[in-house]
Amino acid sequence: MWGTHSCVRQFAIRSRVIQKGFLMRPAVLAASMLVLCASVFAQSKPDPTKIQLRGDRFPPLKYETMTPEQQAMVNHLLSGERGGTNGPFNVMLRNPQWGDLAQAFGGQLRFHSSLPPRLSELAILIVARIWTAQYEWSAHKVQALKGGLNLAIIDAVAEGKRPPNMQPDEEAVYTFTMELLNAHQVSDATFNMAKERLTEKGVVDLMGLTGYYQIVSMLLNVDRYPLVEGAKPELKPLPSK
Repeated sequence: MWGTHSCVRQFAIRSRVIQKGFLMRPAVLAASMLVLCASVFAQSKPDPTKIQLRGDRFPPLKYETMTPEQQAMVNHLLSGERGGTNGPFNVMLRNPQWGDLAQAFGGQLRFHSSLPPRLSELAILIVARIWTAQYEWSAHKVQALKGGLNLAIIDAVAEGKRPPNMQPDEEAVYTFTMELLNAHQVSDATFNMAKERLTEKGVVDLMGLTGYYQIVSMLLNVDRYPLVEGAKPELKPLPSK
């Protein structure tokens, strides 16, 4: 079944063919593709009544017993780029007014960052490591590998060590994030390195990711959010300073 991105690709392909004069008029094609993509989107969106939220201290909520505001937040989660409700959202639903804003903010930071996934996922893993947020780590380790982050870097972060052989932009993300989280500020040298290698927008996106995923870590840790069935915690306690 096509997803949203497949619809976009098909639209682009057919539009290029139009330019060569082989297909219908652009206006007709555009209308047909919009109808197609809307139909696909409606079919691919998960049924909110069948979601299986998870939690520990915060018992999983059921869609049919949620308030209209909670149901709206669930629908936003399912129709957005996450396409699911795993993670801190069962907790956020206790206050959907700010929870919905938070999930939208997090989605913007995660899926539309100026940083490539290799770098944004590195920052998220650093936060997960410092907070020993087991679910956050397990979920984003997969995404980091998909994004092209070297496994040796991931393993070093898991052990609380500075990774070897980082690329210059990875070094900027690691140094900036670690310094910010541990010292609660960054030196001129660290800031200038990050600005040069990531751009000013990249530095702001990096701070946004760091802040948001600390909130996520708090929610997951306080809830004692369970890992997926069969998974074991990967992070060991860090040595006391």
